[in-house]
Amino acid sequence: MIKNISILGTGAMGSRIVKNLLQENYKICIYNRNKNNASELIELGADYYATPAQAVENADIVISMLSNDEAAKWVWLNSKSGALASMKKNAIAIESSTLSIACTNQLATAFIKQGIDFLDAPVLGSRPQAEGGALIYLVGGKRTTLDNVSSVLEKLSSAIHYIGENSSGATMKLAVNAFFGVQVSALCEVIGTLQKSGINKQQSIELFNQLPTTSPALQGIGTLISAENYQPFFPINLVEKDLSYMLNFANEVNAETPGISSTHRSFQLAIEHGFGSDNISGIAQIFI
Repeated sequence: MIKNISILGTGAMGSRIVKNLLQENYKICIYNRNKNNASELIELGADYYATPAQAVENADIVISMLSNDEAAKWVWLNSKSGALASMKKNAIAIESSTLSIACTNQLATAFIKQGIDFLDAPVLGSRPQAEGGALIYLVGGKRTTLDNVSSVLEKLSSAIHYIGENSSGATMKLAVNAFFGVQVSALCEVIGTLQKSGINKQQSIELFNQLPTTSPALQGIGTLISAENYQPFFPINLVEKDLSYMLNFANEVNAETPGISSTHRSFQLAIEHGFGSDNISGIAQIFI
């Protein structure tokens, strides 16, 4: 029976996961690089530990929600304070960060060597979905391992998709993010072109949002652009990181990705213009 859950990384997404699990009466142990940023969670009842190793000693499940490869490798594999060496043999590790495939494979190999079950289970959705327990999980690893933790993930999500063996969840997440990034960039390009031709962005966005060619998610982006709302639900810095991971993987499997490559350059350009901390919708600022 799952009673103790440790969360490694309590930023925008991890903190919301912690709050939802606390409401389900799990005992929650947390690690975050900056303790001050976890003060609200401590007040709500989470137990804070100074290192990942200390935070996971009694955990049945350990969930990581971090920003990139470097953070994930340090939290899990650091020889002095990493979580892997301190986990119980019957515990299950769930990596929910968006990582490169190479890093995900490295983690999976390390866990297999240690005899601990490991799932790569990144999520679709941002802060509102995390807060509302409506994330979508894309899971790679053993199906039996997923079955053992599904009761917990169901409390955090609206859907759980089992993709296949380890790293398949991470691969699908990068593909979804790349696909969405291409759509957002293309929308911003055409809106900018239309504006230069005399059709203002509100008019063009209103039309696009009524067309079947515009997905609900892209409609949301259009609404944000129309309102010039660039609050960072999915910051451009992270979009660019995910696109770079996708391109590296595509290169490894000899896939042609000209559209993703040009989109990656657009997000790099947005960062160069100082928009890196803005939401993905903020890429519009280099076109409009």
